[in-house]
Amino acid sequence: MSSETDETGAGKPPMRDALVAAAFRLFLERGYEQTTVDDIVALAGVGRRSFFRYFPSKEDVVFPDHERCLADMTAFLAGGSDDEPVRRVCDAARLVLRMYAENPTFSVQRYRLTRQVPGLRAYELSVVWRYERALAEYLRRRFAARREGTLQADVIAAAVVAAHNNALRSWLRSDGRGEAGTAVDHALAYVQSAFGGVPVPPVAEQPEDVVVVVARRGTPLWRVVQEIEATLGRG
Repeated sequence: MSSETDETGAGKPPMRDALVAAAFRLFLERGYEQTTVDDIVALAGVGRRSFFRYFPSKEDVVFPDHERCLADMTAFLAGGSDDEPVRRVCDAARLVLRMYAENPTFSVQRYRLTRQVPGLRAYELSVVWRYERALAEYLRRRFAARREGTLQADVIAAAVVAAHNNALRSWLRSDGRGEAGTAVDHALAYVQSAFGGVPVPPVAEQPEDVVVVVARRGTPLWRVVQEIEATLGRG
């Protein structure tokens, strides 16, 4: 059996994992820009067709788990219509943290790589935007009946992503030391305390004052105005 089809041989990692491992080994040794897809498949012992079966581009091999995580997040949100919405999106963000925490060494290497390569940084931002859109779309559905529900949904989704990423990146900058979940929980608790899942009530419009003044015909206008001011002052 050829190496391209042998993905489950004893002692061998799945082909997808082998491609990721080969790519990052080369990125660390040669640099991202100097590594080609041909280099990656040669080290992994497979053909180009196998690479593109799993990854549409070289950028995608740097973020191999995000599509799965995004699908998991979308399914998680879809299954929680009875929960408190703000808490639900915070819990959904923790799925992203779990993905990073599963392999701290790989996550730290990827973080360093994206800091060095502008193209990867832009790609990462597009991935983060997709997470934020998933959270916002869920909240928009939940807040559909609220006044300014769309605005609330977008603001809360952005706050969840910002809080999560602030804590996550602090953990990555520390080389993955310590418990990432503690910092992320603290950051997301801040979001929940700020929004609390309760919409900000709109400012109630004050009813207009209606003043009826009874005056004799011919009463000077200044006297009428004086009566109105006196009445409003007593109110």
